[in-house]
Amino acid sequence: MYLFSSIWNADDWATRGGLEKTNWTRAPFVSSYKDFSVEGCQWEDPYPACVSTTTDNWWDQYNAWHLSDSQKTDFAWVQRNLVIYDYCKDYERYPKLPGECSLSPWA
Repeated sequence: MYLFSSIWNADDWATRGGLEKTNWTRAPFVSSYKDFSVEGCQWEDPYPACVSTTTDNWWDQYNAWHLSDSQKTDFAWVQRNLVIYDYCKDYERYPKLPGECSLSPWA
């Protein structure tokens, strides 16, 4: 398993309608990940072996599937103050929104 990041020129659609341009003279662009760790399992049809009907694993715990009140507050702050583009609100580009857009972080 590996982690992959990419950057693309989305000046005309992902930056408040082109209001915020990428300054390409500042390239190369570098991203880094701090204190990043992942646990996962390989997908197997019809479901992966790690799927559990118990709560033995951390990913089966309630807290792994729901935001705490404090996390919801933080999430809302980020949406209001930092998000420039949200493809789940781009009905012109995506008349049929991707499935994950119907998932609520507030549940």
